[in-house]
Amino acid sequence: MMKLNWITPKQAADKWQITERRVEALCSNGQVEGATKLSRVWLIPKNATKPIDGRTKEARKRKSINKKQKLD
Repeated sequence: MMKLNWITPKQAADKWQITERRVEALCSNGQVEGATKLSRVWLIPKNATKPIDGRTKEARKRKSINKKQKLD
C-alpha cells in the first residue's frame, strides 16, 4: 500500500481551523513550507504547520524580536 505524504487545502483548512480559500492564499504567497501546486490543486505536506497570522499580537511580537536580532 502506498502511503501519501500530502494533504489537500480542504484537509489543511479543517486541521488549521481556517477556510480552504485562506489555505490556498497562504500557499500562493509562499507561506506554507513545502506546498506544491500540481495543475490547479495545491499539495501540502502532512507535517506542514499553520503559518502565523500577521495580524495577531504573536506575529507582531515575533516581528519585533526578529528586528532586534538583526540589529545586534
